[in-house]
Amino acid sequence: MTTDVIPLAESEVVRWDHQADVVVAGYGVAGASAAVEAARAGADVLVLERTGSWGGAASMAGGFIYLGGGTALQKACGFPDSVDNMAAFLDVAMGPGADKQRIADYCEGSVAHFEWLVGCGVPFKADFFGEPGWEPMGDQGLMYSGGENSFPFNTIADPAPRGHVPEMSDKKQGEASAGFMLMKPLVETATAAGARALYDVRVQRLVVSADGRVVGVVARQFGNEVTVRARRGVVLATGSFAYNEAMVARYAPRIAGRPAASIEQHDGRAIRMAQALGADLAHMDATEVAIFADPQQMVRGILVNGRGQRYVAEDTYPGRIGQVTLYHQDNTAYLIIDGDAQDEAMASLSPQLMLRPPTWVADTVADLEADIGLPSGSLQTTVALYNAGAARGEDPLLHKKAQWLKPIGSPVGAIDLRESTGGFTLGGLATTLNAEVLHVSGDPIPGLFAAGRCSAGLAAWGYASGISLGDGSFYGRRAGRSAART
Repeated sequence: MTTDVIPLAESEVVRWDHQADVVVAGYGVAGASAAVEAARAGADVLVLERTGSWGGAASMAGGFIYLGGGTALQKACGFPDSVDNMAAFLDVAMGPGADKQRIADYCEGSVAHFEWLVGCGVPFKADFFGEPGWEPMGDQGLMYSGGENSFPFNTIADPAPRGHVPEMSDKKQGEASAGFMLMKPLVETATAAGARALYDVRVQRLVVSADGRVVGVVARQFGNEVTVRARRGVVLATGSFAYNEAMVARYAPRIAGRPAASIEQHDGRAIRMAQALGADLAHMDATEVAIFADPQQMVRGILVNGRGQRYVAEDTYPGRIGQVTLYHQDNTAYLIIDGDAQDEAMASLSPQLMLRPPTWVADTVADLEADIGLPSGSLQTTVALYNAGAARGEDPLLHKKAQWLKPIGSPVGAIDLRESTGGFTLGGLATTLNAEVLHVSGDPIPGLFAAGRCSAGLAAWGYASGISLGDGSFYGRRAGRSAART
């Protein structure tokens, strides 16, 4: 470990340039939520943000907050849900190693967290978006965002949509999405509660007292070193390590060179600062993986691997498709889709969105198979089996829902999806349910708290859209309250 993150002894601090009860590093969703709760608890709060404005990755995101258990939005849209039902899904969907105690805690507090967001001014429109997609096309407020209604999850828990999306007019997917309408009211609420902010301040290392308590941070602003005292606690909320090439190569090498859905400020600095103090880590190899294909296309075709075989239900959560493709299919996939299905997919999209055109087009599956270079007979057998099931309205192999089953006709095309994945990291600092950072000994590090993607949250080797904004805001609140009462 390089010495640039080694903690500084409090005795070596010549002067404190800034002081507050609670110092929050990072003004994304976790930092904003921490600032709101700490300020409401009566603490003097100072947020340090390394860029020139609040927002972080959250303000650029699609805006999903994964919530359930019977929120007012779910009820308004006609979808029953319960805490136990939500937990049953997440226990499986969050993958091997997921913390069931944390999931239970999150589910139990989910309805109240939704009400808290509404109370902070986050707007939600009681309108359900029922199409597959990365996010709603318009300003609808609720959507399936984790494959809850796809196999095998629809056999484990009753399907309920839990992707809660803030309402935003004139939204443009990938350019101006609803994450902004989550962040803006949170920052306004924090400011109204008395939280202050300093921008262009990049935290470098922690300041520790003689008894091992975190009492501040050393940072840099405009090339100058500044020291910031935290009278009660420091909250780390600076995001993931997806853009730290060395850390990705060490912990999550399968997404090396293909970061996505993150921002370059996610360099793992907070993780390294805490590590230098002996902090424990969790799920550092876990990643979310996006596949760069439109769900409207995928659901209307079939995905095959390099052997010409189907390997995943095309109507499941697109992030799960990305994970399976990268980790289990050598990052090789081809989407097989006929002309009618391509036209239907195009008609379902907003006018400003474009679908990927087929890489190959042929009159017969045999010719397409040869054009792609798949093993002789492989794709023909796959399509024949799929078509036979589709004609009966069933998919015995992968259980795609009947509404998307239609025999593949002619002309038929294939979209080359090799190397079409990218991801971001999910692992980070190990914390208690009160957002205290844990030492490798198992004890909390006094005065140090963390939330958001610099910490290990709900997700292990699984994911659903909205988990990061969900657990970042949920445990950001806990971090703020915990730091304020320390």
